[in-house]
Amino acid sequence: MDFDLSAALQSLRGMAVGFFRQLPYIVIALLVFVIFYVAARLTGRMIRNLTERRRQHRNVGFVLGRLAQGGLMLVGALVALVIAIPSFQPAQLIQLLGISGVAIGFAFRDILQNFLAGILILLTEPFRLGDQIVVGGYEGTVEEIETRATSIRTYDGRRVVIPNSNLFTESVTVNTAFEKRRLQYDVGIGSGDDIARAQAVIVESLRGIHGVLSDPPPEALVTDLADSGVSIRARWWINPPLRTDVVQSMDEALHAIKDALTAAGIDLPFPTRQILFHDQTEATDGDRARQREGWPAGSGPVPPARSVAGALLRRGRDDHRRDDDGRDHDGRDDDGRDDGKRTQQTAGTPGGGRGGDTP
Repeated sequence: MDFDLSAALQSLRGMAVGFFRQLPYIVIALLVFVIFYVAARLTGRMIRNLTERRRQHRNVGFVLGRLAQGGLMLVGALVALVIAIPSFQPAQLIQLLGISGVAIGFAFRDILQNFLAGILILLTEPFRLGDQIVVGGYEGTVEEIETRATSIRTYDGRRVVIPNSNLFTESVTVNTAFEKRRLQYDVGIGSGDDIARAQAVIVESLRGIHGVLSDPPPEALVTDLADSGVSIRARWWINPPLRTDVVQSMDEALHAIKDALTAAGIDLPFPTRQILFHDQTEATDGDRARQREGWPAGSGPVPPARSVAGALLRRGRDDHRRDDDGRDHDGRDDDGRDDGKRTQQTAGTPGGGRGGDTP
């Protein structure tokens, strides 16, 4: 097949002529799109400026500005296409978008979900710019709310970008939603201390802290009778409820409570464990009728108390003596004193101590 160079040149010449003939329409279309673009930017900025001074409607102005800007740009693009391509009909584009809308929806499901969630967040305003929130293990200050994601700045200087779908479906704690915030801390006192006096000391110490509100007043409530003491919950309110104020107030409150309780002579116990031996008596453990190790209460004389260390030393001497002379020990040590062994007697036997024990 012979190549016809003249035909190719004729085709290129026709394309060039068509392009130059259509060039004025393309230039006009670009100018129209630029005009619409500038108008869209100005409209969005104007709407945001109108609501900038009103904190309650700041997010609404942001979303309305974005929607107005996007709508005007879309209209400008359609007008520019009609000018540049006279045969183009917007109905054809709408029909094409309708046919491919299902495929686009499945392909960009996550993006559309975040976009719709962002629109709803901006309209309903569960939190605003500058609020301090807790969500999904992250806590910080809201810096930016976009239609796709929300950015927060953590208290250690990091930025966390959270998809809006997570914010819309998960629980979000807004620490700065109200002007006041209540703080609390559990304080333990000794079981033998005066509870009412300790409560009064705690409340009085909280009243002297700068930033603690008098209305509602600070409180001290008993919350638990713990193993090592009595738990009292100190509660107080602060304003504003920012993180820095919370940390500062907690630091001053704990210092004041501890110093006040110590000055008042109130014990601040720590977890302890008491070990009771079954050979203890009144000499080491008080009234045996009230002992907790399971001894029965009798009416006879009480055997003398034994020392655990002394019993171990005597046992060592006994073992050493048996090794020397090869005979059994009769239960007496060198000075003739009883080594503490007891023989079990039945209840009611004359001379039997409480629990039927004899020295």
